[in-house]
Amino acid sequence: MTSYASKSSWTTRQLCLAAAMTAVVFLATFVPRIPIPLGYAHLGDAAIFLMVLFIGRREMLFAACFGSALSDLLGGFPLWIVPTLVIKFFMADIAWRFIRPDREEVASLPRMTVGFLAGSLWMAVAYTLFGALLYDSLAAGLASAPGLIAEGLLNTAVAVVAAGLLQKALPHR
Repeated sequence: MTSYASKSSWTTRQLCLAAAMTAVVFLATFVPRIPIPLGYAHLGDAAIFLMVLFIGRREMLFAACFGSALSDLLGGFPLWIVPTLVIKFFMADIAWRFIRPDREEVASLPRMTVGFLAGSLWMAVAYTLFGALLYDSLAAGLASAPGLIAEGLLNTAVAVVAAGLLQKALPHR
């Protein structure tokens, strides 16, 4: 019988992978910052979407949440850390559930695209609503919506193209 501790503990490999992927998400979020109302657009979501395809769920969720939140902290947006933790968790989880429900299957292009778009839609809606809440103004929240939608579409496109290239280059598991 397996104890609860062994089911919930992380292996050294998982910890190292989660740490490395957190750094990747942070860099992809922090470095190419494009200003939009209430924040900035970036390519961090493309990195998260690619992780959905290639690494374990727990490591992917950790990296998605903490890499993005670290960018908010160091990038001057500490007010957004808690919303980012929630939003990125569900964004990554939505993409995972669309793309890898059985965990082993290689995703088809349509399935991958739908999963990335569903995660991006959640991200855009959630950041718009949190923006309205944090700034006590629906107009302020809605002002960020076009930039968030464009960010979601760009990240989806980048992730789909990169996934196609990576799936051809990497040996099949």
